[in-house]
Amino acid sequence: MSDVFRGSFTQQEPIPEAGIEAAVAVMRSGRLHRYNTAPGEIAQTVLLEQEFAASVGATYCLAVASGGYAMATALRAVGVKAGDRVLTNAFTLAPVPGAIAAVGAVPVFVGVTPLLVLDLEDLAAKADQSSVLLLSHMRGHLCDMDRLMEICDAAGITVIEDCAHTMGAAWNGKPSGTWGTVGCYSCQTYKHMNAGEGGLLVTDDAQVAARAIMYSGSYMLYESHLAGPPKEAFETIRYETPNISGRMDNLRAAILRPQLADLATQCARWNERYFALEAGIRDVPGLTVIERPVQETIVGSSIQFLLNGWEAAAVLDLLGRCKARGVELKWFGNAEPVGFTSRYDSWRYVDAPAMPDSDNVLAGIVDMRVSLTLSLEDCTLITRIIREEVGRVWQFSA
Repeated sequence: MSDVFRGSFTQQEPIPEAGIEAAVAVMRSGRLHRYNTAPGEIAQTVLLEQEFAASVGATYCLAVASGGYAMATALRAVGVKAGDRVLTNAFTLAPVPGAIAAVGAVPVFVGVTPLLVLDLEDLAAKADQSSVLLLSHMRGHLCDMDRLMEICDAAGITVIEDCAHTMGAAWNGKPSGTWGTVGCYSCQTYKHMNAGEGGLLVTDDAQVAARAIMYSGSYMLYESHLAGPPKEAFETIRYETPNISGRMDNLRAAILRPQLADLATQCARWNERYFALEAGIRDVPGLTVIERPVQETIVGSSIQFLLNGWEAAAVLDLLGRCKARGVELKWFGNAEPVGFTSRYDSWRYVDAPAMPDSDNVLAGIVDMRVSLTLSLEDCTLITRIIREEVGRVWQFSA
């Protein structure tokens, strides 16, 4: 009988005991709101902002309700208005074009390469169509950030980075989220720090930080943001910026701070599992491994491979066979969005022209979550199942 994986790809590790204790202390105090503090007390949200800014080398940090809120706030803070066009990835997830649509702007999709990163040639060709790029480091893949910034700086394009999948990652040693004007991170359950939901925004620009703080709903208490700019930055902004409340609360911040302290260790554990999985599926006929550039410091919380040239029926057959043996794979080539997968032409609020080259790449992308609850023995079993089922389907369809 064929082996079956009986574990889970979505089960998270427990919140660290230090986070549980800190959260209980916040609940016992009753002071969950970030601006509700006792005399002399520094709020958990403020401490998290200071610690996160220090961890990535950013000047300012703001803790917010979600990664999606962070992106929409960043767009507003850099001056995006209704009707503006914003460049973004064709290979991404719904919250990214959703953030653009949330501010009334229009996504302009840039292609994806077989390395699953933004097509920089397509970016250069479209650079005259917008003054802002919302760059999604989709599934943890970083493009050549030196070249991207050369293109954007030359064209006067402001870069906002979506780092939902790259907290702890870097390009040439420089952390993701610190290349552009703003970096946005997610603390949703399936990300690198787990608060159930939550987000972080970093920037070195005092005016952008001040606007973001006011948008988040500071109630003129901006001076309590110790990871924010000095009060002089708010002189005009505080009267002009509407409150679009989206603050993080102290309970979530308390849960997150011990996870941030342990992030480097967790990233190393993800990478141990990622590279074990990558080794297990390398050199399988019909399957292409995504090669990672030497300049990229990855966080392998998911893994992708390509089924180049496969018919849709064969891909669906493979997914069904693997699922029957307990291995849950996602496919980005589906005509309809399924679960956490979708395509640039799935979002019908965008009138997006066809992108044949990107369509060919998307048609082959298969994706799998890498949970820290997987053991290395689990990784061996999972890759054996994938190899066997790819071999069966490929032999039949080739």
